[in-house]
Amino acid sequence: MRRDRARAGYALLGAAGLVAGIWLAWFGAWVLGWSMDDLGIRPREFRGLIGLLTAPFAHASFEHLMSNTLPLGILAALTLYAYPRATRYALPLIWLASGLGVWLWARPSVHVGISGIVHGLMFFLFVMGLLRRDRLGIAIALMVFFLYGSMLMTVLPRDPDVSFEYHLFGALAGIAAAIALFRFDALPPRKRYSWEDEDEAAQSNDDELEPPSPSDVPVLWDGPNHPRETSGDNIVAFPLHRPDRPTLH
Repeated sequence: MRRDRARAGYALLGAAGLVAGIWLAWFGAWVLGWSMDDLGIRPREFRGLIGLLTAPFAHASFEHLMSNTLPLGILAALTLYAYPRATRYALPLIWLASGLGVWLWARPSVHVGISGIVHGLMFFLFVMGLLRRDRLGIAIALMVFFLYGSMLMTVLPRDPDVSFEYHLFGALAGIAAAIALFRFDALPPRKRYSWEDEDEAAQSNDDELEPPSPSDVPVLWDGPNHPRETSGDNIVAFPLHRPDRPTLH
């Protein structure tokens, strides 16, 4: 229980730090009058490489920031709680790989926002549950699919003002991270149910009732004319029927 509370506190603190980071970046840029375009990714431009690190902190509007806040907090908390060791590598991988994919193949524009990271975390959690197949992983995979399953559609081009490339490469990075890191965190101990003990008890009772092997059964009668052989099949030969003797019916 103490360890579980520590993991929950670690997850909430880490998720709160990510959410606070994007809010502080947006608020600082708004107060100082900075342009968010300077922090975004500009595909195939050398100066746009800085966006690999800064683009997730930049948002085009307050509505854009609000739309990413809640899913980022929920998905980051679930990821840090369920897979604390794998997340140390998965989050930087998703962060950099999604930005690099945008810089290499996206449309000529300025791409900003942390929605690529959000998509990466959602796909990471879903694929981790499919690969690990433990109770916690499956429960979280079903939860995130129920809450954010619509992200499957947002990786396709729909709105020209939305960077579907960031969503797509974030999702691909999340899948790749899950495949590479699903063994990093130990599986939780398997719960043993009462009926499993009953099955073992029944099996032991069945073993007690199993008849012994014929070679272990002692001979109850060993006639003088047919002594038991110590080797071979131990077959007792019955005398043949003689026609001059009566038979009983």
